Amino acid sequence: MTDDRKKTKTVTVGGKLLGGGHDILIQSMLNTSSHDIDACVKQAKALEQAGCEIVRVTIPDREAVAVIPQLKEAVSIPLVADIHFDYRLAIESAYAGIDKIRINPGNIGDEDRVRQVAEVCREKKIPIRIGVNSGSLEKHILEKYQKPTADALCESALYHVSLLNRWDFDDIVVSIKSSNVDTMVRAYRKMTELCDYPLHLGVTEAGTERMGLIKSSIGIGSLLLDGIGDTIRVSLTADPVREIEAAKDILKAVGLSKGGVEIISCPTCGRTRVDLISLAHQVEDALRSCDKRLTVAVMGCAVNGPGEAREADIGVACGDGCGLLFKKGTIIKKVSESEILGALLQEIDAM
Repeated sequence: MTDDRKKTKTVTVGGKLLGGGHDILIQSMLNTSSHDIDACVKQAKALEQAGCEIVRVTIPDREAVAVIPQLKEAVSIPLVADIHFDYRLAIESAYAGIDKIRINPGNIGDEDRVRQVAEVCREKKIPIRIGVNSGSLEKHILEKYQKPTADALCESALYHVSLLNRWDFDDIVVSIKSSNVDTMVRAYRKMTELCDYPLHLGVTEAGTERMGLIKSSIGIGSLLLDGIGDTIRVSLTADPVREIEAAKDILKAVGLSKGGVEIISCPTCGRTRVDLISLAHQVEDALRSCDKRLTVAVMGCAVNGPGEAREADIGVACGDGCGLLFKKGTIIKKVSESEILGALLQEIDAM
C-alpha cells in the first residue's frame, strides 16, 4: 500500500473527519423500510456493532423523515439521508438532525431549489455528497459522450459541484460510481486530478455477494492502492452487515486495516496431511472479533510453513498428525493435530 494518499479537503460528518488523509471510513445503507422505525433501528445497531462508521437511510417521503431522530438516538455513528427528486426532503432532514445529505443536484429541480438546500446545509454545517452514477447522467452529457464513460461521469460531477459552489457551498463529498469496474476506476482516477474533494468509492449495482465482492475488491482495492479514496461502500445484494465485513477485508488486503487479525493460509496440495480447509475456517471464525493487529498463518506443510510465512506474527505449519507453531518464522512448539487450534489460540491470547 502506498503512503502517498491523495490530498483532499476534510469534511466533518457527525463528528467524524472524512478526507484530508484521515482514516478511510466504512459505510453501508439500511435496506429496511424507512417507515418501519423498529426495523431500521435494529439494523442500524447491527451495522454499528459490525464496524460500520457511517450509515445511510433513504428518505423517500415526508413520513420517512421521522426515522431520523429515532436512528440518531439509537446509534452513535453519523447518519446520511439519501434524497432524490424532492429538495424539501433534504431541508426537512437537515432540520431533523441528519449528519450528511446525499443528493444528485441535477434531479432536484431548478437552481433556486439547489440554493435552498445549500443554504440550509451551510447553516447547519451538514456536508453534501454528490452522488453521480452511470444511470443518472444528464441528457446533454449522455448525448455528448454517447454512453456513461469516465469523462461523462466526471463532467456530470463537476457540473453538480458548480451548482453548489454557486451558492457558496464547498462542504462536498463526491462519488462517481458505475457498475462497470473499468469505467469506475478510470472515473475516480480522472476525478482526483480535477478536484480535491473527498471521494466516496464504490462499484454500484455490483451484484450478489460472490460477484459483488469480486468487483468491489478489484475496483475499490485498485483505487486504494493508488492512494485514492476517503470512504468506501461495498454494495452487495445481501445483508448490509456483509458489506461491512467485506469492506474490512478489502482494507486489510491493501494494508489499510484499522485493527483485527489477517489470516493467511495456503491453498493446500498433495503434501497436506490434515484437514487444513476446516482448520483455517475455525481459526478465522475464532478470531473474527479479535482486535489485535496480527497476521496469523495456517499452512499445510513444512515446505510453505515457517519459511514462506516467516513474516506472520504467529502461525502453524501442519505435518502428518501434528503441527509446528511458529512466531516470525521461528518454531516455538510442536503439538498434536487435535491440539493445533487450542494451542494456536492460546498463544494468540497471550500476545
